[in-house]
Amino acid sequence: MKKLTGLSVSRGISIGSALLYLDNELPEVPRRDIQNTEINDELLRFNKAAEDAGLEIKALMERAKDEMSKEQSDILFAQLMMIEDVDFHDQINQKLNESLENIEWVVFDTSRSIMQRMLSSPDPYFRERALDIKDVSNRIMGKLLSVKKTSLADLDRDVILVAVDLLPSDVLVMNRNHVKGIVTEMGSRTSHTAILARAFNIPAVLGLPFASNEIKTGDMLVINANDGEVFVDPGEIDLKYWEEQRTAYLAEMERYSLYKDLPAITRDGHRVTLKANIELPEEVGSALEYGSEGIGLYRSEFLFLNPGQIADEEAQFRSYSQVMEEMGELPVTIRTVDIGGDKVLPDLYDASEKNPLLGWRAIRFSLSRPDFFKTQLRAILRSSVKGNAKIMFPLVSGMEELEDALALLDEAKAECKKKQQPYREDIEVGIMIEVPSAAMIADILAGKSDFVSIGTNDLTQYTLAADRGNEKVNDLADPLHPAILRLIKQTIEGAHSRGVKACMCGEMAGDPKMTPLLLGLGLDEFSMTASSIPLVKKVIRTVELTACHDLAKKLLRGHSYIINNAVNSAWMTKYVF
Repeated sequence: MKKLTGLSVSRGISIGSALLYLDNELPEVPRRDIQNTEINDELLRFNKAAEDAGLEIKALMERAKDEMSKEQSDILFAQLMMIEDVDFHDQINQKLNESLENIEWVVFDTSRSIMQRMLSSPDPYFRERALDIKDVSNRIMGKLLSVKKTSLADLDRDVILVAVDLLPSDVLVMNRNHVKGIVTEMGSRTSHTAILARAFNIPAVLGLPFASNEIKTGDMLVINANDGEVFVDPGEIDLKYWEEQRTAYLAEMERYSLYKDLPAITRDGHRVTLKANIELPEEVGSALEYGSEGIGLYRSEFLFLNPGQIADEEAQFRSYSQVMEEMGELPVTIRTVDIGGDKVLPDLYDASEKNPLLGWRAIRFSLSRPDFFKTQLRAILRSSVKGNAKIMFPLVSGMEELEDALALLDEAKAECKKKQQPYREDIEVGIMIEVPSAAMIADILAGKSDFVSIGTNDLTQYTLAADRGNEKVNDLADPLHPAILRLIKQTIEGAHSRGVKACMCGEMAGDPKMTPLLLGLGLDEFSMTASSIPLVKKVIRTVELTACHDLAKKLLRGHSYIINNAVNSAWMTKYVF
């Protein structure tokens, strides 16, 4: 038995037969010189191939329209727009005339250049969107080379899908009744594959180097996507063990489903709110399924990560409205774009900064681009009449930034009124506490906020001067460091002193081992990955608030190792397992 370890992006345990899917690779692309007299014929071939590829996408959209959410359909629609994009056709035409080479090579070389520009971005989210270009290029090239593509929609048996990578259209149209798990060599938590796997509740482990070399079609696989593990050809004893684990996991999930409609209330009657974090509208269904009481963090920057899909005011309005309509009167907190730092978008952002994590990012970027910022604010305001929207400004470090953001919000409201575009007059506005300066003046900031939300990921790295993306120091980025706990407590107390709720939307909020401590610190709302909600709710309904207060007081006096030992103690974990 071989064990492979990767990144867990969609929880669950699955056992089944592997299907090695390498259908995305094209045969060798021919390259030859052509004469000027052949240019028109080559262009006609390209136009016909592009038209056929577009018709293929339209057929996929029609075939699966009853199963796709709007966001899933939009991924294919964006690719259709790329195929029909005038600029793309102009680049092909120009390259063809300049190089005097056959159209297959021109399409291949032009698409490769576009992908390389995208892949050169330091932002992993944007690099992954190069897959959309690859998807479109492969479709056109397949028509030019007369390659018949096998569709995952035609699966007629249960499999665990193994691939180097999956194109967005592969995941959207695959027969989900027969795909019991996904394993890929590439991808991250924000890739299309990961987002869609979570939306479809398919266990998935990504980022396993050489998986396609280690696994062949027909191999028996076990995916323990709770811990990012894949076992290849387990023996009889191991297979029996994982079958028992899978049965226990499913039974546990069934038990947790009983908590869906129950309040998150401690044994001694203290009520808190549990919400979900989302990146795309398609995740709303999963959030509701797990019993979310709202969306505590809608990461709006993901609207700007799909090439070929311009996130203008109308596109943003449609996406926000979709979430509002699905959530009804449940609150939806939309964070204004948090780009910069480790999320760089070349079309919007100068990536030449020497120290981007301490530079032009989040609210600083938005304030420096008031027209861009007000476009987003108007889209959020307009969508607010569809439900219960809230606005949240990221990485606020001082009162001046908050006042400037609120002034631009007032301008956006005035522009909506001038155009007779309705919005909710009572829309709440809050801030994220992600830097020590904001935590230390939380009481002042709360005076002009309707709520505050603690982003523990950034708060930890900025307080401890440890980049969580740097493997050499990420062990120092400990959210249980006494300094972090004191800043969290100071933030909560500062908010409460102004009668304002204190929320948390960092990874810490979704860790059930942290739940008693956060309750003891006085946190009002927890926002997390939707699948974490049932377990956190279970812990809340098991503990007493008085005991949590005692725990918090004790840990605030301790050192890091004392705190970590306490959080991992039998007293704490008995509430979790």
